Amino acid sequence: MKQIQPHIIIEDDRKYYIGDLQGNNVIYDFESILNYLKDKGQQEFGTVFKIQEEDRDILFKLCNYFIKDEANCKRLGIDTRKGILLSGPVGCGKTSLMKLLRHIVPHQKPYKIIPARNVVFGFNHLGYKTIEDYGETNYLCFDDLGIEPIGRHYGKDCNVMGEVLLSRYELFLNHHIKTHITTNLNAQELEDRYGNRVRSRMRELFNLIAFDTATKDKRC
Repeated sequence: MKQIQPHIIIEDDRKYYIGDLQGNNVIYDFESILNYLKDKGQQEFGTVFKIQEEDRDILFKLCNYFIKDEANCKRLGIDTRKGILLSGPVGCGKTSLMKLLRHIVPHQKPYKIIPARNVVFGFNHLGYKTIEDYGETNYLCFDDLGIEPIGRHYGKDCNVMGEVLLSRYELFLNHHIKTHITTNLNAQELEDRYGNRVRSRMRELFNLIAFDTATKDKRC
């Protein structure tokens, strides 16, 4: 059986050492992780991808969450038992980071990234079975929460993602399955969109990590 080496990531013919193995523990190196994320990002999104200096604080929080550095997470007010709600303006890089960060912990079960609008399209076609399906035990990250339309199936409207989040809350309580989210909305906008009940559950489901509202659009 191949031995798992969580401090070494192999990409094609290149090895990235993102930390040192000391006994059964990995002592991660933040700068090495950033170097890997830069290279992986350029592989995934093209050579224009860069790690921006102004994003280092956000990345420090996210990296410590994913590698489960309990000491740093406690200091940063992050609960590793919860998922991540990554918020920020359009084009700040939320989706790209969530796509990349799962690669720094290849020994952990990966999550799938699902556009929220696709969940609604599924509901419009299949009805409530879609909500049931997304309430099952897959590890998921719902991308761009809040831009999806209201669902409609056989003439009946439904706030689909609100219902999905309630199902994911039950999944979290009963099976400790995490959910992640990216969104352009702030806390008040989320409550206005999904209601107080869903917003209350979201506080229990997620660690809120937010880009500064003045963060520039990196796609320009």
